[in-house]
Amino acid sequence: MRKSHPIRRALLATAATVSGIVLLLSLKPASDPASASAAGGAAPQQTAAGRSPQGGAEAAGTTTVTGDAVRTQYGPVQVRLTVRDGRVTEAAAIQAPSGGRSGQITADAVPRLNQAAVTAGSADVDAVSGATYTSTGYRQSLQSALDRMGGANPGTGAGTEARTVTGAVAETQYGPVQVRITVSGGRISQATAVRAPEGGRSGQITADAVPRLNQAAVTAGSADIDAVSGATYTSTGYRQSLQSALDQLGG
Repeated sequence: MRKSHPIRRALLATAATVSGIVLLLSLKPASDPASASAAGGAAPQQTAAGRSPQGGAEAAGTTTVTGDAVRTQYGPVQVRLTVRDGRVTEAAAIQAPSGGRSGQITADAVPRLNQAAVTAGSADVDAVSGATYTSTGYRQSLQSALDRMGGANPGTGAGTEARTVTGAVAETQYGPVQVRITVSGGRISQATAVRAPEGGRSGQITADAVPRLNQAAVTAGSADIDAVSGATYTSTGYRQSLQSALDQLGG
């Protein structure tokens, strides 16, 4: 028994060694980093491939443009547009009067102005009742954003043919007046006073007169427009700046 005992021990040791080698070989494929990477990486690659075309298409077709910050009696107004495939898809006032009553007016007026800008695709949006100054500043900033895009109405598809020109500043007794016009197909498609008397009574006159002068300029297609009653100085400055813009176009 004592002579055979070492042999048994040797056989047992050999068997244990063989079992260990077999166990290691069976575990190696599962613990191979390359195999684990291939197995675990297939799903993330598929997800990325599914998302990439969507993100790429959105980035390629979308542009964000920010208009000028326009000072009003109650604070600055600044509009940012998002344009996709030539159409305004979103408008947002990134600056607007805030605090107290001004903040309440802004909270009511700005969402309506944003929606109107998207619907119109231009700065030809109506002022919100009770928010005249904010509405005027909004339209001016909106127009400057549209000008940077190369046309007053990107949704029409005529942006590449439209031309925007800003007239000279006309000084009046109550403040400067400056007109910007967009001409498409040889006709004035939009007119905007980018500068006009503001503050107090002058601001009230501007809020009433300028929209009417803008409409008259588009209708007439020239600077031969009637003065607005009670806004003689503003009307005169408007016509002078409008004429200088037309002169730049050769008309």
